[in-house]
Amino acid sequence: MSRRIDYFFSLQSPWAYIGHRLFIDLAHRHDAAIVYRPVPLNEVFAETGGLPLAKRHPARQAYRMIELQRWREKRGLAFHLQPKHWPFDADPANRAVLAIVAAGGDPAAFVEAAFAAVWEREQNVGDRATLARLIGEAGFDAEAILAAANGAAIHGTYERNRFDAIALGAFGSPCYVLDGEVFWGQDRLELLEDALRSGRPPYTATPAGP
Repeated sequence: MSRRIDYFFSLQSPWAYIGHRLFIDLAHRHDAAIVYRPVPLNEVFAETGGLPLAKRHPARQAYRMIELQRWREKRGLAFHLQPKHWPFDADPANRAVLAIVAAGGDPAAFVEAAFAAVWEREQNVGDRATLARLIGEAGFDAEAILAAANGAAIHGTYERNRFDAIALGAFGSPCYVLDGEVFWGQDRLELLEDALRSGRPPYTATPAGP
């Protein structure tokens, strides 16, 4: 039976971008089902004690820049550290992911294209025309997806993702949740794969034994 991984992320997040392809490959290797659960990241931060980048101490901002360079090299990627159109309003694009899922589609191609558009090609994914083009290039009816993304049902799903992320302890992007166990950050992908490979029960904050 296929195992399920809840994928909490935002298209705003460089860390979700850095780990995305590796995560997809990992899930396929282990025949794990991915449940795409984009979230309004700043709202999750606000409720779990996180801070938007501009409000973090300069030392934390500087260290983030060093880490981006390290992981860019480690993952073999080529992207801009400070892309032209970042930050942007990621909510419409995040909701488009949910609309694709609701229409019975696999959003993997769109998500990868959107990440590349932001970080590699410096395109404005917050712009409706750009977003529509990316959706169409991924093989979907852009106008139908955008209309659904702006509808009450998808707004409701997006809000439930926020509540569920907080309830599960998924407080950043990306968070991969396997059997209730949260793996925060693309630098935990190797640990996620270990858990999938071993089939061990999930670890909790209150361990049962020594």
